[in-house]
Amino acid sequence: MSDAVRERALAETRPGATPASVEPLGRGNRKRTEVIRFDAADPVVVQYSSTPEAIRTEAALLAAVGERTGVPVPCPLGDGVVDGTGWMVTPLVEGRDLHEAFVELGPADRRAVARAFGRYLAEVHEAFRFPRCGRLGVAERAETRAEAARGRDSRLSVRNPIDAADWLRGFGERHTERLPAEFDDLRDALDEVLREPTETDAAPRLFPWDFRPGNALVADGAVTAVLDWEAPLAAPPGVSVAKAEHLVVDWYVPGGETEPLRRAFRDGYGSVRSLPPGGRAYRVAAVASAVVDGEGVVTNPRYPPVDREEAVAFHRRALRRALDGTRE
Repeated sequence: MSDAVRERALAETRPGATPASVEPLGRGNRKRTEVIRFDAADPVVVQYSSTPEAIRTEAALLAAVGERTGVPVPCPLGDGVVDGTGWMVTPLVEGRDLHEAFVELGPADRRAVARAFGRYLAEVHEAFRFPRCGRLGVAERAETRAEAARGRDSRLSVRNPIDAADWLRGFGERHTERLPAEFDDLRDALDEVLREPTETDAAPRLFPWDFRPGNALVADGAVTAVLDWEAPLAAPPGVSVAKAEHLVVDWYVPGGETEPLRRAFRDGYGSVRSLPPGGRAYRVAAVASAVVDGEGVVTNPRYPPVDREEAVAFHRRALRRALDGTRE
């Protein structure tokens, strides 16, 4: 990333302001992120990506989420492309990384956070629906007021759209194929569930791919921002409900403490709209998608994160529960 990209981004969003400090952040696997502070202007976060379309899509989605829902997001101050590098500037939102803070919150505050995540997901499901499933990208034409009122987003269009049943099966199979050797004994059962007939009548909704406490900030027990909306999908709502519930409820606390969080998450969702149809295939696909990261490395639940051996055991238990149709 050249200084020219930063200079252009700041010239368009903080014209005339002189940076006092530039602090690189480790957040995100596919973007570079910096916090830039000024002597006489509010601080900003600048993100850079070698894939301009991806950052344009995230900027469009953040703006739309901020306009249509009550989800706390940092709305973009600007975005653009310089020398093949995409950039986006947002205000700096204060708060502590919820990934670190979640387990330190009291039980009531943890339930409040889980309820908020359920409500936020329901709000984006209510606000964004699509005719078919697939990866979302930025369309060229502007969205009409009538389309916005119906919740159909014409600026965010589905690329290579497919039907819900085919999408669900393909999504699940892609992620089960990426499971490491420690999961070989589960593959046949996982594949069988993904081939089961599943109710997919619900209209595809926005699936925020990485919607979890690790991409949120918290202050005084309340969520102040939900971050990282890259790589969004249009998908059956049951998949994103199952994945978010897994990452909010099961990821951080032992099994004996999960049911109050699960009720809170579902109550939050239900305060906006009815829970969508569920099923084993939805949960198998959602849980499998959280086992390894984009580099194929097994993800580490809990905080502090457990080692690889314990992580594999956690993911195996979660997949077995998904296969059984049970919860911890």
